Amino acid sequence: MSAPTPVCLLRREYEPAALLAEHPPVLRHPHKQLLFELTCPPDAVHGGRIVLTRWRALPPPPTVELSPTEVLPMPGTFDYSGDDAGVWHLNFADPRLFIGYGSALLAQDEMQAAEHPVLGALREALLDEGLPAVTEVDDEATPVLVMGAERRCAISTEPDRAAGRPDGLYGNRFAAAPERVIRKAVRVLRPPTRTNLIAMAAPSGGQGPYFRHQLERILTTAYTGFSAAVAESRQRWPGTPVEVRTGFWGCGAFGGNRRAMTLLQLLATRLAGVDCLRFYAFDAAGQADFRAGAADFERVLAAGTPGEALADLIERIGDLDYEWGVSDGN
Repeated sequence: MSAPTPVCLLRREYEPAALLAEHPPVLRHPHKQLLFELTCPPDAVHGGRIVLTRWRALPPPPTVELSPTEVLPMPGTFDYSGDDAGVWHLNFADPRLFIGYGSALLAQDEMQAAEHPVLGALREALLDEGLPAVTEVDDEATPVLVMGAERRCAISTEPDRAAGRPDGLYGNRFAAAPERVIRKAVRVLRPPTRTNLIAMAAPSGGQGPYFRHQLERILTTAYTGFSAAVAESRQRWPGTPVEVRTGFWGCGAFGGNRRAMTLLQLLATRLAGVDCLRFYAFDAAGQADFRAGAADFERVLAAGTPGEALADLIERIGDLDYEWGVSDGN
């Protein structure tokens, strides 16, 4: 059975210098303004083109037909290394696309927007055109893909007492840091690199056990985003392996369960035909959570049969009795 084809709801192409000039980011916090001034000075040279697409929710196929995805557990957080061809980094999005880019916050979504300043301009361009700047509509996922965003700086957020950030800069600590500490934490990239992003919001607000409809919603969201990345890659870079780089999507501010979100992303990548998954698990505790989620995945697969109904596999995932966590406040 052939895999269903993702449906593109919106496609826009932009030249980055014109995009930034015509739809400048609205930066509400002085630290975000500082970052923009450091990365996009008046004499900055911008190259390439930005392609933004938004995709209709795509239900996974009814039977379990899995690709042989290579899974690489990684320490730390995204390093954006290597060629960008066929490589996609997850954006742990809000339902409102890049909504916090100009705010005082520096969580994963906002940090990507700070390092890729064109993302704020993309949000402003969509709003100015009267287009939906969202990753879901009517409680249904519509992931957004961005190809070719320039990464113009790297921000060090890890704790470093000698650099003036004993507790780090992540989340709400960013706004409280002195300007001199922010400057020291920023490394401007010359030349900038390029990044392809999959922006998708995980469900939030859950309490107690995961219900089946929540598991299905998470799987559909991830499957849609990953399938769209595969489709775009095959068109843009024919014959190039497709790689997704992710982490504990939905497990910070949204309070998701790390083991559940590991398992569901592993399943989504193999259903979507992704060639390689790099999973950034941050620290030793995160790596243990990833291993536990991956072991859960292998266990529920082993209990089934080849080509079984996906509904039966989801039923066994539900039997694992995953529980929602709590928001980390970021």
